[in-house]
Amino acid sequence: MTGTVVDTAHWNARLAELITEFDVPGASLAFWHGGEVHSFAAGVLNRDTGTPVSPDSLFQIGSVTKVWTATQLMLLAEQGRLTLDTPVVDLLPEFKVADAQVTKSVTVRQLLTHTSGIDGDLFLDTSRGDDCLEKYVAACADLTQNHPIGESFSYCNTGFVIAGRIIERLTGKTWDAALREQICEPLGLTHTWTLPEDVLRFGAATGHVEDGKATPVWGLPRAMGPAGLICARASDVVAFGRAHLGTELLAEPTGMTEPQVDLPNPYTLAPQWGIGWILDEWSGHRVIMHAGNTIGQSAMLWVVPDTGTVVCLLANGGETSALQRALGGELFATLAGVTMSPQLGPPETPVAVDVEQYAGVYERVGNRTTVSVRDGRLHMLIQTTGELADISPDMELTLTPVDETTFVGQREGATLWDNVVFYRLADGSQYVHMGVRATPRTS
Repeated sequence: MTGTVVDTAHWNARLAELITEFDVPGASLAFWHGGEVHSFAAGVLNRDTGTPVSPDSLFQIGSVTKVWTATQLMLLAEQGRLTLDTPVVDLLPEFKVADAQVTKSVTVRQLLTHTSGIDGDLFLDTSRGDDCLEKYVAACADLTQNHPIGESFSYCNTGFVIAGRIIERLTGKTWDAALREQICEPLGLTHTWTLPEDVLRFGAATGHVEDGKATPVWGLPRAMGPAGLICARASDVVAFGRAHLGTELLAEPTGMTEPQVDLPNPYTLAPQWGIGWILDEWSGHRVIMHAGNTIGQSAMLWVVPDTGTVVCLLANGGETSALQRALGGELFATLAGVTMSPQLGPPETPVAVDVEQYAGVYERVGNRTTVSVRDGRLHMLIQTTGELADISPDMELTLTPVDETTFVGQREGATLWDNVVFYRLADGSQYVHMGVRATPRTS
């Protein structure tokens, strides 16, 4: 980072101003600058109680957890316990999915890069017991393919739960205990936990849903732990990010940041994925990052290796993506001279596209998307199915074409644009890619 002095009063004020602008109940910010961590907090942990956020408050970091789980497996790989190209079934002989060839051949690398094709949003409550991951893997026996193995990228929570079970098998510990031993204790992370009974010893955030009310469900089932159940304070997440700038954890941390796969939709988060990390480039600077969302909570971890910049922003509802872009953009520009990539929006000149070719129903586990044509424009109805359906409202978008296959749409009351890419695999099968997930056309 540059030698800019941190104006503490300014960033405290900006955090407070921006959470008000984007209707975020509470947020915690931490970043590494000038050889120390700077922490800030604003708002409340829960609108029902009015308890204020502090820099030590714990938030659910959601899928940022996946970088931790990937790091755990890389640590085991450095110990010679596995390789990234080891078939999963060699490590978990009981592993099985519906496709026999996938069962036999899917690798650890494909789990960590979201290229296994296994349907990725299987959210199951398999009990609070220490055998919850074992039961989850058993429940995958009839799980179908979202796309052929290795043929596309589709965000896969399921794959990371399976990865967590591999960690349990190789360490002889629960994933939660292995996480503490492999990462939390070596880094001295005292405010990073996975189980509610541990989290409750600290001030913990409650998520808030679209109407601004506290969510009726605090967290996801324990079985989803390796995919997204870490709770932490922002400064602990920054410490974890900093560890990937050196050798505090891994002897070769850059092994996780080599590009592994290009995304069909490069606009939602970034154009490439590594091992666990999302990979981007901002104004000529390489960026590694990960986002996380749970029930009414969100997290973002950004790392710019060549400037040493590490930023974590945690929030508990409202327009969190807009908050991340606004505050993150200001931070990187001011402290590091780095400009975030612009968001994709509608073109200045209208683009003519035959939209009828995309109309139809697209389905995967946990999601049903209906694409129709209204007044010459594409309309999307996105519905959550399965165990999260009752707490996930339907979403509707009217799409504007950017080019022949790329469209943008804006949710009612939203600041940012959602983006959608329609594409085909080599066999001609049609998909829509949105929210970093590939959804096949079924009718």
